[in-house]
Amino acid sequence: MTTNEQHLANTAGTDYTTTLVVGGTGKTGRRIAAKLIERGRTVRLGSRSAPIPFDWTDRTTWAPALRDVEKVYISYQPDIATPGGADTVGAFADLAAESGVRHLVLLSGRGEPEAQDAEARVRASGAHWTVVRASFFAQNFDEGEFLGPLLEGELALPVGAVGEPFIDVEDIADVAVAALTEDGHTGQVYEVTGPRLLTFADAVAEIARASGREIGYVQVPLEAYCAALTEHGVPAEVVDLLAFLFGEVLDGRNAHVADGVRRALGRDPRDFSDYVRDAAARGVWKV
Repeated sequence: MTTNEQHLANTAGTDYTTTLVVGGTGKTGRRIAAKLIERGRTVRLGSRSAPIPFDWTDRTTWAPALRDVEKVYISYQPDIATPGGADTVGAFADLAAESGVRHLVLLSGRGEPEAQDAEARVRASGAHWTVVRASFFAQNFDEGEFLGPLLEGELALPVGAVGEPFIDVEDIADVAVAALTEDGHTGQVYEVTGPRLLTFADAVAEIARASGREIGYVQVPLEAYCAALTEHGVPAEVVDLLAFLFGEVLDGRNAHVADGVRRALGRDPRDFSDYVRDAAARGVWKV
């Protein structure tokens, strides 16, 4: 058990200054939990493996996880844009408010009507709220589904020359922690992006240069991409989600930067090149 895990286990009791981090083992949640602990906050992980388990698909786990909690960070799995996601998040937000939670911080997505429906449900819960509406995660290239193809030397996706302002997950975590620990963030929608647009081909080229490897990017038809995922045993709901993200959300609607990081933190967001440099230094793309 790591130091953070031990601390989380030790602080999972009944303390009404507790912050519940839903999705506490995910890309954003584990960083938020660690940063809150560094600030001396009492944290309860919201995950199936936590001392007090939390499972989005088992609503009987929600009330125990919310007991004596003051604030909640909400990251919905598998994705807030999936069918039924808004209703599930809304039901959880209502229960949180009824349980005495004072402040909800929701991780949302840009250009996703379903995500904005979830935002509306959180606003209607009666609790104080903050929305962190994020662009595509930079860390998907080293912690997510893109790592394997990059290690094999080629990333193939159904996305062409569409610019995306990839956001460093560390910036998302810093914005969420500010909202959970400081005054002045209630009722704010922070649209958080990186400082510049890159295509996926641009992103892969930067990774290739930093890692010293030949890595290519290939655009493939959406239908062929989904068929290949299905052939490799990817669940239908995940294939549908990826089809939505690549077929609709990454259609250029989000090809602009936003000022959410600066508004929340008073500084510029990290550049994609900073993320790539640090990840390459850890050797994540070496074979």
